[in-house]
Amino acid sequence: MVEISVIMGSKSDWPTMKTTCQILDEFGVSYDKHVISAHRMSDEMVDFAKSAEAKGTKVIIAGAGMAAHLPGMTAANTILPVIGVPGQTKALGGMDSLLSIVQMPTGIPVATTAIGNAGASNAALLAIEMLGISNPELRQKLKDYRKKMHDEAKESSAELE
Repeated sequence: MVEISVIMGSKSDWPTMKTTCQILDEFGVSYDKHVISAHRMSDEMVDFAKSAEAKGTKVIIAGAGMAAHLPGMTAANTILPVIGVPGQTKALGGMDSLLSIVQMPTGIPVATTAIGNAGASNAALLAIEMLGISNPELRQKLKDYRKKMHDEAKESSAELE
């Protein structure tokens, strides 16, 4: 059973969204990944969002750049949590994507992460935290992950000398 669906507006979003998938792999979380353009594949996007819950998906991570309607339109068609990852863009550095995703109307929330790879990593971690609410094994993996980050940061101080 797939717990998380990772979707993106186009193949050009893959270098960013690959970071999401790498974190999910590290934690052993099942996922699928698809290109589903909100603008070029609107019927498929609606079908995907409306059927995701019945297929067992628990969280959707949607990455998109520029107009970045994919996360919001997905959220409008499902009650599953949707996490939006704004893509880094050439024209506006990703601010266009960020504002398109974060400025959702009341009643259709989209959790929104940072622009680019950091946001893609955090989207995976946020989705894992959501699954961890009912999965003690995942909660422990998150605790171990945070401890490792802590230890690495603490050890890096010694490298300053």
